[in-house]
Amino acid sequence: MQKSVRYNEGHALYLALLARKEGTKRGYLSKKTAETSRWHEKWFALYQNVLFYFEGEQSARPAGMYMLEGCNCERVPAPKSCAAGSAKDAALDKQHYFTVLFGHEGQKPLELRCEDEVDGDEWVEAIHQASYSDILIEREVLMQKYIHLVQIVETEKIAANQLRHQLEDQDTEIERLKSEVCARVIKQSLNYILLCEDEDPDIKKIKKVQSFMRGWLCRRKWKTIVQDYICSPHAESMRKRNQIVFNMVEAESEYVHQLYVLVNCFLRPLRMAASSKKPPISHDDVSSIFLNSETIMFLHEIFHQGLKARIANWPTLILADLFDILLPMLNIYQEFVRNHQYSLQVLANCKQNRDFDKLLKQYEANPACEGRMLETFLTYPMFQIPRYIITLHELLAHTPHEHVERKSLEFAKSKLEELSRVMHDEVSDTENIRKNLAIERTIVEGCDILLDTSQTFIRQGSLIQVPSVERGKLSKVRLGSLSLKKEGERQCFLFTKHFLICTRSSGGKLHLLKTGGVLSLIECTLIEETDTSDDDSKGTGQVFGHLDFKLVVEPPDAPPFTVVLLAPSRQEKAAWTSDISQCIDNIRCNGLMTIVFEENSKVTVPHMIKSDTRLHRDDIDICFSKTLNSCKVPQIRYASVERLLERLTDLRFLSIDFLNTFLHTYRIFTTAAVVLEKLSDIYRRPFTSIPVRSLELFFATSQNNRGEYLADGKSPHLCRKFSSPPPLSLSRTSSPVRTRKLSLTSPLNSRIGALDLSTSSVASSPTSTYSPATSPPPTGSKVPLDLSKGPSSPEQSPGSIEDSLENPRVDLCNKLRRSIRRGITYPQNTELQTADNSHCSVSPASAFAIATAAAGHGSPPGFTNSERMCDKEFIIRRAATNRVLNVLRHWVSKHSQDFELNNELKMNVLNLLEEVLRDPDLLPQERKATANILSLMLSETAEQNSFSLFLQSDCPKPECFETLSAMELAEQITLLDHVVFRSIPYEEFLGQGWMKVDKNERTPYIMKTSQHFNDMSNLVASQIMNYADVSSRANSIEKWVAVADICRCMHNYNGVLEITSALNRSAIYRLKKTWGKVSKQTKALMDKLQKTVSSEGRFKNLRETLKNCNPPAVPYLGMYLTDLAFIEEGTPNFTEEGLVNFSKMRMISHIIREIRQFQQTSYRIEHQQKVTHYLLDKTLIIDEDTLYELSLKIEPRLPA
Repeated sequence: MQKSVRYNEGHALYLALLARKEGTKRGYLSKKTAETSRWHEKWFALYQNVLFYFEGEQSARPAGMYMLEGCNCERVPAPKSCAAGSAKDAALDKQHYFTVLFGHEGQKPLELRCEDEVDGDEWVEAIHQASYSDILIEREVLMQKYIHLVQIVETEKIAANQLRHQLEDQDTEIERLKSEVCARVIKQSLNYILLCEDEDPDIKKIKKVQSFMRGWLCRRKWKTIVQDYICSPHAESMRKRNQIVFNMVEAESEYVHQLYVLVNCFLRPLRMAASSKKPPISHDDVSSIFLNSETIMFLHEIFHQGLKARIANWPTLILADLFDILLPMLNIYQEFVRNHQYSLQVLANCKQNRDFDKLLKQYEANPACEGRMLETFLTYPMFQIPRYIITLHELLAHTPHEHVERKSLEFAKSKLEELSRVMHDEVSDTENIRKNLAIERTIVEGCDILLDTSQTFIRQGSLIQVPSVERGKLSKVRLGSLSLKKEGERQCFLFTKHFLICTRSSGGKLHLLKTGGVLSLIECTLIEETDTSDDDSKGTGQVFGHLDFKLVVEPPDAPPFTVVLLAPSRQEKAAWTSDISQCIDNIRCNGLMTIVFEENSKVTVPHMIKSDTRLHRDDIDICFSKTLNSCKVPQIRYASVERLLERLTDLRFLSIDFLNTFLHTYRIFTTAAVVLEKLSDIYRRPFTSIPVRSLELFFATSQNNRGEYLADGKSPHLCRKFSSPPPLSLSRTSSPVRTRKLSLTSPLNSRIGALDLSTSSVASSPTSTYSPATSPPPTGSKVPLDLSKGPSSPEQSPGSIEDSLENPRVDLCNKLRRSIRRGITYPQNTELQTADNSHCSVSPASAFAIATAAAGHGSPPGFTNSERMCDKEFIIRRAATNRVLNVLRHWVSKHSQDFELNNELKMNVLNLLEEVLRDPDLLPQERKATANILSLMLSETAEQNSFSLFLQSDCPKPECFETLSAMELAEQITLLDHVVFRSIPYEEFLGQGWMKVDKNERTPYIMKTSQHFNDMSNLVASQIMNYADVSSRANSIEKWVAVADICRCMHNYNGVLEITSALNRSAIYRLKKTWGKVSKQTKALMDKLQKTVSSEGRFKNLRETLKNCNPPAVPYLGMYLTDLAFIEEGTPNFTEEGLVNFSKMRMISHIIREIRQFQQTSYRIEHQQKVTHYLLDKTLIIDEDTLYELSLKIEPRLPA
């Protein structure tokens, strides 16, 4: 369709003259003006696809013109204002109206009328012919056919060309074979004639027959052998292998050509320009931009020549030796890749010079460049190493295991992959340093911590910092306050070790906060959800829409303080808290292991974890994907249940992504009892339960000692021994603060002694627990933990503090505890002995108290190898306890439904937590975390999520539809929908239970939600059909549409779909007279609502709307059930080898997390019994068949 026409006044006058004389349709019509809405009679003339109108029939100059191409003309009824009235109105009622709708955006329709009906029909038909709509449709169809035919022709040309080349090659080969055969036949014939001259004629005939038969049999057998080989998998594999090699040669030729263009069209001319009198660029900049690209070109020219020489005799010669020659020289790519980003930055800076930019554009205009820029050519070498890896991978896939060059190809592939990993790590490190320096330059005051090369950037964004207010007054702050948004907005940067909070000045510069601008994550505790029982935070979740989270900072040399931050959305909050939580977890784990690996000062712990190939190498019982998780380790694709449980309890790291996926989906491949049993084994017997591959990292420096310890089955280090259970009292009313991370290395002030430590641990815990530092175990009980190598002696008992100071093993315990507690300085005590002893006379908890009480000033004495071995064992026990508590805290706080539905599981967890509390070696933070989990388990949170809540109280006289406002209906529909949606436990989303025969037993809450959706939709349809007159039905439709729009504003898209689906039922949709009474605004609003909740494109619009809205919200459950059914049917739970398809579990977990995000935030809507009584009254519902019969009575079918 032509969208615009360029013309001048002469063209318009000429066309108007032709229209007056030769127009296909001419006459008077009344035209409605858009400004005054009045009708004016004009003389119209239609010529081809242009409609002119004149003030009168004698006017020579047109008053206006319309382009009719692509328009639509249709008859319209008379306006309502003309329906009744005076005689003039009656005359107007006899007019015939039609409207011309243009296809251009923003152009108003042309409204016309005439007195004669026949004349109106002729005008409508003439305008329809002038719009060329049929021609446009036919043109589009022909264009599609033409494109299809062109594609077929191109395909046939390519196929014909290939066949032509094959025929030519075959003809050449046939001619060669013919000549060779002819020469041999002639030679044999001559010999045969000489031999057979003297033979008998009958014998000659017999020999001829025998020769014929032998030849026929040989030809037949050879033909069968050839055909079988051509169809064999080996031949197919070799054909593919040959094609891969040919493609590799073509790709190498193209790459060499690209390097040739880079060097000859850019590098060498710029070098000459840099040597001119007025150089537009310096030689240093040229070297920085192009690096060693010329050397790379020379290398690949040699490699390409070798390939061409070998390919001439392919496939008799091998190619692997060429890679053997190439591999040692590919290290030159490291320099190029490492500085690639810097070269682009230098090039961008040079382009600021006009002379250089002009010269560069001149070079880029060279036909050899084919319109490509210099940046494009500089990027080509970045992909060459991965291209070689992919080619070798494909080549090996079609190379038999007995092939002569398979081992060489595998060696080349492994070397290239190793080089690629090194280059990737170097690029990542270099980019991270550049990112840190870029952020450091934006901060006016500077930031020294960003100069640390081990500081890795994680994320940045804008958050709102809530100002510190007095206790109980936080609810006065409102998120919508302009002052809070303006004054509290902060630019935040998260790194692996620190969290930066900056303010932005009017000029756009960043300034670190004077107090709390740089937060060390090792000193922070994250609180994701505030405690509802705390007066200070009561109601803050509702005030801020659950968008707030806290960082409790406990610096060693300053009083603790709290930073409250608000995220712009729930998704942003989840991303920030997950990343901060992961960073704190990694710091704690790395801090524990750094104590053990103090002698490996040149190798950091994260590098040791990254270098463990078992974390990313496929095995029989595990397979990894290429995607990295939050710990920068490849995600698990398939794995056995044992390996998944092993990864869950791996002491080196714990990915939050993996933990959430595991806890959401473990029911598919195991049971809760198995998971809890694994956690209990890790806590009670860490050395025997943890796989050797996890312990190897801890015992990497003393394998011999480790063998001695693990060989003795009676070693006291292999299990935990507890004293008699201490008195334990837990409060069932208090609710702990749900912190995201444990703080094993929370710093203490050096002035705090043993009594202060125990007091702080008890005071900080919401429960009254046993503290071994203040009340040691009763005499005569077993020693809780013996750090000696040999079996413990029954004659030994805990001694006094004075005796313990004389024992050299206590010195080891003192060092150990002091090394864990950062912020405590070390005493210089010359009285302590360093000689080895085989027994420890006090418990480690008592030794810890002694070490803390004796804290002074000085430097820590060195550890011997035997002491460091004991260090590692103690650290493993602490790390195992930390991991078990971490998993339990996530399980209890975020998956409480597991314990509400399984009382046996709940009791087992309670027993395990009480057993942990009785451990005398428990650190204060571990004790506090254990008590918090216990209190959370014992707190009674009765949640009413059934309709009985709305039907319990006595309802007065039930309301009718006319007396209820649209706002009341929308609010209570939203409240009902959210209560039903919130009541669905997430385990019902597993296994497609809603599609099984016993779906009511397997997924009762999903079926209740589906039934509630149908009941609400039936109620809407029944209410509309209850009215006998047309006007009442139209008013009812308009009111329900208004209710749906209010539901949309309240983010209740389930309610929107309930109402729109009712209005689209056949019983209501067919009521043409009723819909004719509905206003255009209501129809337009309904179209907008239907577009929002449309199922087109897998609910594309609804997904985008939900993505941009903040809870509370009620999504349409069917959308998620469709996604889950697609995942369940498309991929199996287990592979053929019996491994768990963890990629599928990750997809299911992602959907469940999104559902739970909307379940967790409730609406602040007051329950109105009279409205819910009406909405839940099933006596008002009419069944589908009765509705349609009633619809036929109201508006019977028109006769055919």
